[in-house]
Amino acid sequence: METNILNSKGQQKGAVDLPENIFKATGKNSLIHEVIQAYLANQRKGTHETLTRGNVSGGGKKPWKQKHTGRARSGSSRSPLWRGGGIIFGPHPRSYRVGLPHKKIEQALALSLTSKFESGDLVITERPSLEKGKTKEVTEWRKSVGLEEKTLLVLKEKDDNLTRCSRNLKDFKLIEWKSLHPYHILDAKKVAIEPEVIECLKMNGQS
Repeated sequence: METNILNSKGQQKGAVDLPENIFKATGKNSLIHEVIQAYLANQRKGTHETLTRGNVSGGGKKPWKQKHTGRARSGSSRSPLWRGGGIIFGPHPRSYRVGLPHKKIEQALALSLTSKFESGDLVITERPSLEKGKTKEVTEWRKSVGLEEKTLLVLKEKDDNLTRCSRNLKDFKLIEWKSLHPYHILDAKKVAIEPEVIECLKMNGQS
């Protein structure tokens, strides 16, 4: 299965053979949902905490005597029933981590790439050539390649210069192929992949 390769000026440079097990994958969409839900859960720090009546300062003295006041008995002004009291069933630090088999994540990634490829929102293109190191050069490259919507560019290796030049573009994100996740694919409107990344994905899919 071949598709065109675009150079940094948006012109056709050649073709690349796409592995069908990655760009023509079949499976249930529920798998993608499961993997993305696990990814979002794993981003949670779980550091939220509320104070119980034992953690709230004060309230050591009994507000009034037990009997003969005409009021309900009360042992502490820090009771959860009182204003300024503790919280009964509030959250406490915990881990939200969800573990998934690596094979599931790989299959969900293949389904995500297949979806983008079949919808015409995935292109194989060279990274922009930055002669002056300006953000304008990245913007012009996006126009020439047809990536003016929210875009994800998948690189083989990290490029500090490209990262610096594109950091002001809110709808443009760079990622190394090793860190690629189905969430990143589906969060973008357009996905651009370097030709060299295809070989990496092939080798990773065979392992």
